[in-house]
Amino acid sequence: MKNWILFTLTAVIVFLLAMLAYSIMDRKTEARFAYQPKVQIEGIEPRDSVWGLNYPRQYQSYMKTQDTTFRSMYNTSGFKDALADQPELVILWAGYAFSKDYNHPRGHAWAVTDVHNTLRIGSPMEPGDGPQPSTCWTCKSTDVPRLMSEMGVTEYYSQKLSDMGTEVINPIGCADCHNPQTMNLTITRPALIEAFEAMGKDINQASHQEMRSLVCAQCHVEYYFDRTQPGKEQAAYLTFPWKDGLSVENMETYFDNMDFADWVHPISKARMLKAQHPDYELYEMSVHAKRGVSCADCHMPYKTEGGQKFTDHHIGSPLANVENSCFVCHREKQQDLMTDVFERQRKVKEGSSKAQMLIAMAHIEAGKAWELGATEEQMKDILKGIRHAQWRWDFVVASHGGAFHAPLESSRIISSSINIIQETRIKLTRLLASLGHNKPVDMPNFNSKEALQAYIGLDIPAEKAAKERFLDEVVPLWLKEGKAREAKKEVKTVSSR
Repeated sequence: MKNWILFTLTAVIVFLLAMLAYSIMDRKTEARFAYQPKVQIEGIEPRDSVWGLNYPRQYQSYMKTQDTTFRSMYNTSGFKDALADQPELVILWAGYAFSKDYNHPRGHAWAVTDVHNTLRIGSPMEPGDGPQPSTCWTCKSTDVPRLMSEMGVTEYYSQKLSDMGTEVINPIGCADCHNPQTMNLTITRPALIEAFEAMGKDINQASHQEMRSLVCAQCHVEYYFDRTQPGKEQAAYLTFPWKDGLSVENMETYFDNMDFADWVHPISKARMLKAQHPDYELYEMSVHAKRGVSCADCHMPYKTEGGQKFTDHHIGSPLANVENSCFVCHREKQQDLMTDVFERQRKVKEGSSKAQMLIAMAHIEAGKAWELGATEEQMKDILKGIRHAQWRWDFVVASHGGAFHAPLESSRIISSSINIIQETRIKLTRLLASLGHNKPVDMPNFNSKEALQAYIGLDIPAEKAAKERFLDEVVPLWLKEGKAREAKKEVKTVSSR
């Protein structure tokens, strides 16, 4: 009896080992043939669908960036009107396009569509509208490296956004980050290379792990359009203000020394700075960066499918994929991890909400001082205070995830913003009193986006009507011409061996 039991047990073990061996061999065979190229990718190929023929898993996961269902405590992958949620932002950005329209960003697949839709670019079909430079396309499309190669970098920066409408039709994708011959990560935007050179660094010395963040840093950074470079005066030359360092103070000094301003606020008359999205800069000050964690480790974690390990190109919040993003390093419960993230975000949000209201009130109080006859000398330090306080506040709130990436640094920056604007408002109170105004300045209705937009002189219904005509009449022609041009391109099939 014992012999039969031993025989049966042995047979079962042999069978299981055989199945395991077969599975391993099957996976190895699949791995050997899974990435056999089907087409030749030559030059700068902006179409992700072509890359997807060779790398279907990466392409299929990238297409999931079209999904807009993710929601967290404060953020979303779909449309959320930030101006309606926080109307005082209209005052902070009065005179600047962000006062017209500011929504939470959607996934990379929507990059070109969202540029078409936003009120911030105006309507290129209207006389005098659409003055934005082609530089605004730089981080939105794989067509940009192609255009820079064909036209030259400075020539590309010298065009208008509308001039490139028929050329820029493919959203952010494969060609932005990968060398098509080797699939190595590569830098395709010269502004990042030039920023490293300005700091005395060579980006070519970056490790593969560093590149898994630097390809993101091509776009997720603070930048401005430099129109002062010798021989390039007509170009809105994309530049990162990193020469003196990556901190908020370093960049503030950089801009102050060159007397740069993104715009002049129509109420306070302050020369303002608009932070873009200094994600990489704040990330560099994080505990994750100090431990060698890259952007891709959390936002593009590895996954396995059919025995194949690959990078998930469904780029988005790690909170939507905690198991693959966080559990590689952390051992806490999922709910505990998410609670920790929300707690950090809540604390930074509390400070930033206070700062933005104080800054909005300061703009209006400064406008009252001008109305009562304040001189430029009397207003000099006040306007500087408003500029610096709003720059520091914006540096944090404009970043994607800064409240989690670097919560201590974000809190420090917001605290400095509050201190600066409080001191500035004290100066304003004293100045207003000297001008005969000894009571609080009348404030508009801070609870209504529409009321504040009317207060600063915007005609949003007219803007929306012009935008609708643009979307109905111009954009379809742009896309039709662009697709027709692409349809003429040949894709060479790789011969089988």
